[in-house]
Amino acid sequence: MKNIWNKKFGKILIKIKTYIKSINSVVLILKIKKRYYLKKKKVKEIKKELGDYGSFIGNKDTLELLESEDYDFILVNGEPYIIMINDKPYPTLKAALNENLGGKIVVVDMGAIRFVTNGADVMSPGIVEADETIEKDDIVLIVDETHNKPLAIGISLITGPEMVANDEGKAIKSIHHVGDEIWNLEI
Repeated sequence: MKNIWNKKFGKILIKIKTYIKSINSVVLILKIKKRYYLKKKKVKEIKKELGDYGSFIGNKDTLELLESEDYDFILVNGEPYIIMINDKPYPTLKAALNENLGGKIVVVDMGAIRFVTNGADVMSPGIVEADETIEKDDIVLIVDETHNKPLAIGISLITGPEMVANDEGKAIKSIHHVGDEIWNLEI
């Protein structure tokens, strides 16, 4: 009788443990102060500030601003595709994955992936390739060399050619990476 009880309830325990593990994953909970639709004039300003990355915003897309305590987000058709940091818009990795963002791309080697996905700034020795048009303070999309999957969004500290040529030093300040609280945002 004891073996039957263990078989029946053992499966339930496994399911409960799995459920608890999924609850323990990091999810960003926002206290929303305001939520409102953006006017066309403001949408044009944001597209202009995003530069090359603003091309995924169509004329018929609806944009909403979520004002919260930590970050402000802009929802494009209900998805958190833009984050506002110091009143400047940056694309999120969800936008990069779902909308096939163009823009200025930096490719990192396989050894750098572990550090980049943990939020580290990108160092020049880990960079394999960089867009030649990258200037200092540009928004860049960091991808891996094998699959070209987005790993992080950052701000360039040096130009594209310098990133590849340098053997030491920081090249990109990471502002958003896979697995951070912005990545785990659910609305």
